[in-house]
Amino acid sequence: MCRELHVCRAGYYKWLHRKKTSEERENEQLALWIKEYDEKFKHTLGYRRMRNYINRDKGKCYSKRRVQRIMGVLGVKSVIRKSRSAYCGSTPETTAENVLHREFEAEKPNEKWATDVTEFKVPMSTRKVYLSAILDFYDKSVVSFVLSNHNDKKLVFDTYNLALKENPDATPLFHSDRGFQYTSKEFQKKLDKQGMKQSMSRVGCCIDNGPTEGFWGIIKSEMYYISEFVNEEELRRAIKNYIDYYNNGRYQERFNNLAPMEVRKAALQSEEPIQYPIPENK
Repeated sequence: MCRELHVCRAGYYKWLHRKKTSEERENEQLALWIKEYDEKFKHTLGYRRMRNYINRDKGKCYSKRRVQRIMGVLGVKSVIRKSRSAYCGSTPETTAENVLHREFEAEKPNEKWATDVTEFKVPMSTRKVYLSAILDFYDKSVVSFVLSNHNDKKLVFDTYNLALKENPDATPLFHSDRGFQYTSKEFQKKLDKQGMKQSMSRVGCCIDNGPTEGFWGIIKSEMYYISEFVNEEELRRAIKNYIDYYNNGRYQERFNNLAPMEVRKAALQSEEPIQYPIPENK
């Protein structure tokens, strides 16, 4: 082996019997933690979130590059998201202007809400489960969500009513796409009654509702695409469990390694909520 690698035998034996440095021992421990968290989160952690979890849970301060380098050596990487399907238009009753205008930052909870509906196919069946959710732009928490087998007005109305039940005094800017549920006069009367101003994405511009579309990508890539479900009941339970994890256990670097609900609870108890600006897109 030494001859083929052009290494002197004396140098090889010196290396073989050397004492490991503290950095090498720490790298070995870090590698074990990376493998542990990769299995625990079903291969959904990239190097940034891997660093965040290890630093917070283990009380360390590893750099992104160090974690990225060791993940590369181990062959550990996050799953890749599937491409989105083509946009399908609809004929709305009435529409609203794009008041939000991609200003996704909020200074406090219940200042800006966004909503949408996505679908999950039930394995070995022609049935679908539709998920309707409302997100708060301040802390990116899921304010409310409802599951149904029908993508109808009741699904959206139930999600809205549940959000108001938890936040009865909330009057946020309410943003959505131009789905038939949101453009209906019945839904707009609900917003007017609560004193909310409505905002809608432009036709074919899903990025106008970027945070909500991003959440759909997260839940599908980190849970749905990498899991196997026996029946619809198991799928529904997995969705509920993931949203609970997202709200209470998925630490985010933007929030200084806090989960969305930790940020939300702290802000609701403070007269001057901490500001978490969105990192500049370079």
